[in-house]
Amino acid sequence: MLPTVKNTAISAVTALSLALGLAAPAKAWDQREQDVLKGVVGTVVLGTVLRDYGILPPRNRPVYQQQPVYQPPVYQPPRAVYTQPRYYEEPVYQPRQTYSTSVYRTAAAQAFNSYSLSERRAIQRRLAAQGYYYGGIDGSFGPGTYNAVAAYAADLGQSQRLASRDGAFGLYDGLIF
Repeated sequence: MLPTVKNTAISAVTALSLALGLAAPAKAWDQREQDVLKGVVGTVVLGTVLRDYGILPPRNRPVYQQQPVYQPPVYQPPRAVYTQPRYYEEPVYQPRQTYSTSVYRTAAAQAFNSYSLSERRAIQRRLAAQGYYYGGIDGSFGPGTYNAVAAYAADLGQSQRLASRDGAFGLYDGLIF
């Protein structure tokens, strides 16, 4: 960076000395001739500075743009790849996972259903506003409401509260009021 600043300073001092040297006899000229001389000197100074910073190409070297050369695609025959033969295997029967309790029989569901319809809708609205519930605001307890309440309690670090009705009441009261 230092050589660039040095070159710019030398170029600026040289251009300024030329401008002052040429402007001295120009005082006898009319204002138009003086303005033309100022424009020419300004253009020379600006061109020198832009060349020093590499924005303009050097004056003595022609600028060539390299033309792209067409490279025809080279044909490569496909390679044979050996894969192990797959033998038919009998599917292994796996019974569906069953849950011991449905979401409708949980303490969270019992506590939720003990609220009035407007309070249940308020709980769902509050869960939806916070990004936990994506279902319809209908006031009924289902898997969507259960998952939203469970995620909300997990984010608060109070998942164990959903195991009892009293804990679920406390969580719902926090959402309503």
